[in-house]
Amino acid sequence: MKLSITDLNLLLKPLQMVSGVVERRQTMPILANTLIEIGDGKLKLITSDMEIESEATSSSEELIVTEPLHTTVPARKLLDILRALPKNASLELSKQENRLLIISGKSRFHLQLLPAEAFPRMHREVESEKISFTLTQKNLKKHIQIAIHAMAQQDLRYYLNGMIFAVEADRLTLVATDTRRLSLSGISLNQQFDKSAAILPRKAAQELVRQLEDSDAPVTIEITSKIFRFIFPEAALTSKTIAGNIIDYKAALPKERNYQFSVNRIEFLSALKRLAIIFNQSDPFHNVRFKLADNAILLSVANLEHEEASEEIETSYQLDPIDTVFNILLFIEILNDMGSDFIECSFEETHEGRLLITAPNENDFLHILMPMKR
Repeated sequence: MKLSITDLNLLLKPLQMVSGVVERRQTMPILANTLIEIGDGKLKLITSDMEIESEATSSSEELIVTEPLHTTVPARKLLDILRALPKNASLELSKQENRLLIISGKSRFHLQLLPAEAFPRMHREVESEKISFTLTQKNLKKHIQIAIHAMAQQDLRYYLNGMIFAVEADRLTLVATDTRRLSLSGISLNQQFDKSAAILPRKAAQELVRQLEDSDAPVTIEITSKIFRFIFPEAALTSKTIAGNIIDYKAALPKERNYQFSVNRIEFLSALKRLAIIFNQSDPFHNVRFKLADNAILLSVANLEHEEASEEIETSYQLDPIDTVFNILLFIEILNDMGSDFIECSFEETHEGRLLITAPNENDFLHILMPMKR
């Protein structure tokens, strides 16, 4: 087999698309490889970690191949080689027994191959209860990014280590929570569905955001009880769902907005970032005291070395005083991911209540931040 490629991107672009799934440390050597299939003017690359499978294709008359190729090659080594070559480089690939020879100019590389038959493909059963709809990539990316920071990481409650995709009527709701905070984002759909929900694992959600473009290009989402599949024009990402019960996120939403105030997000965020300087990485707690009264928010912090800092922010509030404590790092994450100049906040009650954070005239997303113990 000999393959000639005059445009490096015909191989580099799909390899960049699928490489995020490959773990640097593998228990199975074959999982460090990408399955490569070449024939009939098409090049397909597939990677897998047994839970997530990513595939991407290139089609061009510039893919000149003498005979089809079906094998696996080390994904990251191949990616590093292609990135190191000049942008306008041409390539020649040839299979020589159990090695792949890569020639570009005066450069020569021999990479070890493993048989394609040993590469584990994700088994996809045909399920009648499949939900399918199409969104623009930038719309899905925007809404996932609103909620993604709230996913738990390696929590023993495995159902928290991902993002809920809940479909009901003509709406998709994305929810993530680690119980200290909850983020919710909603997207209107152009068709009606029965109520259903599934959990996309953390790694798959992060890989999905990496692959989504800020464009109006389509992405089709297929959801079953066992599988998520995101289909792009020349790529696809498939992931197993997290099995388990879906949390009742609606019960976590405040029923009342009794104590409301608005504040400039940029000023608030800047103040929190300055106060966070006080804390060392070794500090077990990163708490900020939050006192709300008389059109002002007084923020104060103290570390284990008895160093202190405080800031006062103007706001619109003249109701009962509120004195509570939040994790400053979680607060900063939430405000960082919001794009509005002002935010609207509310408490249900004045004593140790959860804080609801939204944007003016925005009903498609919200954040909830739980108070910390003093």
